[in-house]
Amino acid sequence: MPGVFSKILVANRGEIALRVMRTCREMGIATVAVYSTVDRNMLHVRYADEAYCIGEGPPLESYLNYGKIVDVARRAHVDAVHPGYGFLSERTEFAEACAAAGIKFIGPKPDAVRLLGDKVMARRTMMAASVPVVPGTEGRVSVDEAVRLAPEIGFPLLIKASAGGGGKGIRHVGSADEIENAVRVASSEAQSAFGDGGVFLERYLSPVRHVEIQIMADSFGDAVALGERECSVQRRHQKLLEESPSTVISPEIRSRMMAAGVAAAKAARYENAGTVEFLFDPKAQEFYFLEVNTRLQVEHPVTEWLSGRDLVRDQIRVAAGERLGFTQDDVQLRGAAIECRIAAEDPYNNYLPSLGRIDFVSEPSGPGVRVDSSIFSGIEIPYFYDPMLAKLICWAQDRPAAIDRMKRALREYIVIGVQTNIPFHLQLLDDPRFIAGEVHTGFLDSEFKMAPPERKPEADHAALLVAAVLSHTRRNGSSVSANGSVAAPLSGWRDAGRQRMIASSAAARQQGYRWRRSTG
Repeated sequence: MPGVFSKILVANRGEIALRVMRTCREMGIATVAVYSTVDRNMLHVRYADEAYCIGEGPPLESYLNYGKIVDVARRAHVDAVHPGYGFLSERTEFAEACAAAGIKFIGPKPDAVRLLGDKVMARRTMMAASVPVVPGTEGRVSVDEAVRLAPEIGFPLLIKASAGGGGKGIRHVGSADEIENAVRVASSEAQSAFGDGGVFLERYLSPVRHVEIQIMADSFGDAVALGERECSVQRRHQKLLEESPSTVISPEIRSRMMAAGVAAAKAARYENAGTVEFLFDPKAQEFYFLEVNTRLQVEHPVTEWLSGRDLVRDQIRVAAGERLGFTQDDVQLRGAAIECRIAAEDPYNNYLPSLGRIDFVSEPSGPGVRVDSSIFSGIEIPYFYDPMLAKLICWAQDRPAAIDRMKRALREYIVIGVQTNIPFHLQLLDDPRFIAGEVHTGFLDSEFKMAPPERKPEADHAALLVAAVLSHTRRNGSSVSANGSVAAPLSGWRDAGRQRMIASSAAARQQGYRWRRSTG
């Protein structure tokens, strides 16, 4: 039934949960958070109108347990569930369980997710819709079929899992004698990761760019494309930096690619937000369909900056049965935007995760700067989840200005207690090849290398001083004022009252509920 929902459960954690809830609050919609035991102090739990504990830290016991989440949705009497990205966002069984409970799933219908989640079926659908695809096998192949068909496709080629994503179940093959073993390994990895060992063959294009089109579609058959995002800065198939517009896409190719994205959405009878991903060959000036991500992307703020649209608001409206309310001609893209994923990992030590307590964090701000984050001073970074801490997104009137703004913002971003990949982003943004727009999907793995850290004694001294003040503050119960002075410790009575309040709050959350707070 058309109309905005009154209460939405966000089936996710961290920055994306907080980001969805903020739009809900602007729309006057109450929110429900779910959290694992290690996330009980996260900002999305504090921000929501209600919060429920759904299990221990491991995702299978909490954020991937859709039975528990649907049960909470029933008890909280929500109208809809927003899955965010990752976790259950592309699990058809979750969407179906929501529907069975009479709860709207804010995303595409299960049939479209099922169709597009199978890369072989997606390829066939795109070919029928005249959307160009990478040359390869039409369907899944056995080991014997792979050995026979590989020479026809040509080397090098990729063996790819028909289900799943995230770089799993993919093997690069350079010659015929590698095929048999590579198919077995890729199939085994796909079976373990996705419960489906099917694989297909696809020609390996290199160097190539990864360019994606953001689409939004409603239940009335209308769909629009909201421009492209360049996602070629990847390490081991994982995106690290995204930007728009792409440095290699001409207006004519952009128009064709956006039209192909809309055609892909309509061919799959797609609804809600989605991303149609393409590989672009700069030499041939041709693009090829790669896959459709049937959810909101991590990098959606880039498109929001350029288009001026709130994609989460559009998702909620479409899911509530409303029309898009705008056409392709209404889409006006302006300026340039860059997103850097800020992760708790050490770029000087093979990007190993850096977990533990964040003693102090100060996020950048200013014109054209957006931070989607859920971290704060004192938070513990658990090892159960992805190490991404936040997303830093900067907009400016053109790409050079956006790069300068991003470098300024990165230098203002202070995180003490864990190592982050901020030094990587700063070095990348200073790389002449990146500045010239001459990157490709294999650039980081084959051409980019981190330079040794520059030692700045004065910066080291300042960081140590801050860390020492924070350590002293924690030990003595004192607080640091805005001018840097240390205030007196709390009195014993006040501190005891605070501790009782914290204990009472924790006990309430453990019971699986939380008192309501005003959304005004």
